[in-house]
Amino acid sequence: MTTTGAGEDMGTTEHGTTLTAEIRRVLARVDAHAARSAEKDRAPGAELAPVEGPGAAPLDALVSCFGLTAFERDLVLLTAAQELEPTAGARCAAASGDPARAHPTFSLALAALAEPHWSALTPVAPLRRWRITELDDEARLTTSRLRLDERILHFLLGSPYLDARLHGQLRRTPVPQALTPSYDLAADRLAEGWTTAGAADAPLVEVTGGELRSRADIAAAAAARSGLGLYSMSAEDIPSDPVERDRLARLWQREAILLPSALLVEVGDLDRDQRAATDAFLAGAAVPVVVSSEDPLRTERSYAARVAVPQLDDEEQFALWGEAFHDVADLDDGELRSLVAQFSLPPHVVRSAAATVRRRLPQEDELDAAQLAWRAGLDEARIGMDELGRRITPRAGWDDLVLHERQTSVLREIVAHVRQRATVHQEWGFGATLRRGLGVTAMFAGGSGTGKTLAAEVMANELGLDLFVIDLSQVVSKYIGETEKNLRRVFDAAERGGALLLFDEADALFGKRSEVKDSHDRYANLEVSYLLMRMEAYRGLAVLTTNMKSALDTAFLRRIRFVVDFPFPAEHERAEIWRRVLPPQAPMKGIDPELLAQLTVAGGSIRNIALSGAFLAAEEGDRLQMRHMLAAARTEYLKLERSLTPTEVRGWV
Repeated sequence: MTTTGAGEDMGTTEHGTTLTAEIRRVLARVDAHAARSAEKDRAPGAELAPVEGPGAAPLDALVSCFGLTAFERDLVLLTAAQELEPTAGARCAAASGDPARAHPTFSLALAALAEPHWSALTPVAPLRRWRITELDDEARLTTSRLRLDERILHFLLGSPYLDARLHGQLRRTPVPQALTPSYDLAADRLAEGWTTAGAADAPLVEVTGGELRSRADIAAAAAARSGLGLYSMSAEDIPSDPVERDRLARLWQREAILLPSALLVEVGDLDRDQRAATDAFLAGAAVPVVVSSEDPLRTERSYAARVAVPQLDDEEQFALWGEAFHDVADLDDGELRSLVAQFSLPPHVVRSAAATVRRRLPQEDELDAAQLAWRAGLDEARIGMDELGRRITPRAGWDDLVLHERQTSVLREIVAHVRQRATVHQEWGFGATLRRGLGVTAMFAGGSGTGKTLAAEVMANELGLDLFVIDLSQVVSKYIGETEKNLRRVFDAAERGGALLLFDEADALFGKRSEVKDSHDRYANLEVSYLLMRMEAYRGLAVLTTNMKSALDTAFLRRIRFVVDFPFPAEHERAEIWRRVLPPQAPMKGIDPELLAQLTVAGGSIRNIALSGAFLAAEEGDRLQMRHMLAAARTEYLKLERSLTPTEVRGWV
């Protein structure tokens, strides 16, 4: 039989040539078995001797990694011959004595190949356990057609790739070009965990904290240092069905050996069934796995290493920003320090912001590089915040506030504390000596509509920050521990950009605080303490609003740096609010702010009445008059469950 063309069909690479020679050797055994079956006097010749060559790496790797015996090795070659050698089918048919069996079978392998053993056929043996070979019909164990898995065939030919059956579930995680020093140390610890894990230990490591991309960067770097690639999957994609889960585990473990590669399992909020499936998957891990989650997980397996994404200190952040913006002109060290003081962004986000600045700078006429960098930082920091609170785009300025000079001066002082943090904390060294309680915290106390939110908007505008209003009544939960969890999500997301956080309706939390009479009172106090602790550690500005300051424990008040009272506006202040609320371009007739100021309502209600009156006038096609304001005032008072008094509307109409 001529097999000259087989090497050409299989390619002329070094691997292909060696594989061709090995296939010829195995087919020679098949031919010898056919000759013996036909009672022909043919003895094995030199062609039966194993062919050794420098290109045997894929085949040898397969044998070594999966512990194949010599018989199993030859059986793999026989199934490869069926795909690569055109004459293999006819030669198998001749050896089996059945023209219908023009393919490899276990019975043929047992009869023709050297050192046969029945155990190679069992489902737990390497060939079937790792799906190296597959049977067309498992009910006919010895006579069914035996196929080589396509992934294994391509591996033998030197074309490694991720098995197509895992596409959609797994994705390749690239190795970062560079890591910050603290991230670099974390990656070394993970790699060391894999290296030092004994044979009986779980090659399981864990990285927690930070954000998903940062955890993946550290894991990918650790895998590369261990000579591995890295693929990622979500724990939500792990099958809950045990059979499907076992199939996935075996398929991936085979891939991990062939590639070779580690697996990153991203664990988020899981329900009970999915968590159990994830635990079972991790418990059966026999190849390197990285568990990625916000918080450490409990599993039945021990961890070879556990690391947390480190918090970058100011100097590391400064170096990161400086490297990312090294080719951006007109961005000095002072401006970089201001960016570092304001933003706490992971490395890949800083680099993304720098790329945005480079792209926009040539076409920008109004903003310089520092302003563009600030805006880019804000844009990146907003991600993940919008779902946690209501974002207000700050537009109000100091002229929009109607407050006593006493309150206004405190607000300006708060702004100074935020704006000069880089100078005081870093350059002057107060951050190193004080260490804790460096967050700027404030409490705005006053009734509804007295200007608390407007004041926060003015400060956010002055500082160039986003303003996020967090409704604490929606954050507080009756379930123990849930309130702290919700608050943690808010602060963790806000830390990226140091946004101005306005916790509205703080009474929902502080109102629960009372003397400790039962466990609920105790946990209510813990929730308040947790909120204040996070506010003190927050790198931005955090403001609480309340209308029950007198009910607060003085111990709580001492932990808040600024307390600003927003009193109910006096009549002359209400008149000034009316003047600022009514736009000069609005068509008006007989509108008198002094008369309108007779209404004993706060600024929020004044704005509502002015707007409602304008709509009534517009609907009539008339100019805005006092009668429209009277109608709007009646509607507002109904909402407030109050009645207009004759004194309040004297002289209106």
